[in-house]
Amino acid sequence: MARRAFDEEVETLPELTLPPIPRWDQIVGQDRAIEVLQASLASGRSHHAWLFSGPVGVGKYTTALAFASCLLDPTSAANFGGVIEPDPESATQVRLRSGAHPDLHIVRKELALHSSDPNVRKRKLATIPIDVVRQHLLEPAYRAPTIARDCLAPKVFIVDEAELLDRSASNAPVQNALLKTMEEPPPGTVLILVTTSEDRLLPTIRSRCQRLRFGSLSHEDMERWFGTASIEIPPGSREWLMRIAQGSPGRLVEAIEAGIDSWAEPLNPILAAFDRGQPVFDLGPVAAGLIDSYATSWTAAGPNRSKEVGNRRAAQLLLSLFAGHFSRGLRDGVDPDWSARAIMRCEQSSREMASNVQAALVFDALAADLTVTRPAARS
Repeated sequence: MARRAFDEEVETLPELTLPPIPRWDQIVGQDRAIEVLQASLASGRSHHAWLFSGPVGVGKYTTALAFASCLLDPTSAANFGGVIEPDPESATQVRLRSGAHPDLHIVRKELALHSSDPNVRKRKLATIPIDVVRQHLLEPAYRAPTIARDCLAPKVFIVDEAELLDRSASNAPVQNALLKTMEEPPPGTVLILVTTSEDRLLPTIRSRCQRLRFGSLSHEDMERWFGTASIEIPPGSREWLMRIAQGSPGRLVEAIEAGIDSWAEPLNPILAAFDRGQPVFDLGPVAAGLIDSYATSWTAAGPNRSKEVGNRRAAQLLLSLFAGHFSRGLRDGVDPDWSARAIMRCEQSSREMASNVQAALVFDALAADLTVTRPAARS
């Protein structure tokens, strides 16, 4: 009885809720990726493994859902405009909308909370462990589909944040086990790996995938996305949030939910000082405070979340904000040599954070280096 109660509780977790399946025309700014997927659908044959890579929040997972909905639905056909899409009222689409299609498998780290092993349930959600991969991908991949229909792919597996597939020494079999399935894929099974860091996947895994790159949205596409999105932007924060988003709707939504529009007040004077070529002495403590505040809120918002992961997410957001600011200087031709060095220095800071160097030290060093390498102030 206790086990059943636990299962029902986990099933209601927001992290495991399937978002609405989008139509192709609802995916903004990824025309090239959609063109490739449409060509695959039109051929009547799909590659057994796909790798969707690109920046966070630009539509990779959304596109994977749209593609899966076509693969699983026997009603998928070209409309009057030549776009292959399913009948929105088909039995398959009804099941997908209700989150009850048994042959669409979403594999993500949060499934560890649903493990039958209490030790797995207690782990911090920093990787996708072998237990999750075995239970939710490797074993069902070799079972017969629940709904056997005349469709392009009877079973589809989407691995979200695939870069988190554990590659640690103690869990080396995770990606290798996945590789074995990719080398001998069960008939009719399609695997879609969604990642922001494809370099963290084994080269042998990448080589067996049809690789599809997703890019950041242009300013025009972001404005178009704004026109269709049902989100409320804090007053006076639109420009700042657009700078943080850097062409990523997902990052913009995350910034609003995390209250990152409040970062403008402490960071604007620092960015202005960099622009004038003036020394910055307080970046370390300011950055450390922002990162800690974000990570604390993020960790408290969900079960088994790791403060370490929250720190890393906040640091990457902050470094991305700085790099985006310096990129504008590079595009505008204002001190391009310094701007290029500043962007490279942000990448170095990212590597330092990944090596668990204290945030205050990383950002103080960043400020010192950018001041020293500054040849002259901008006018």
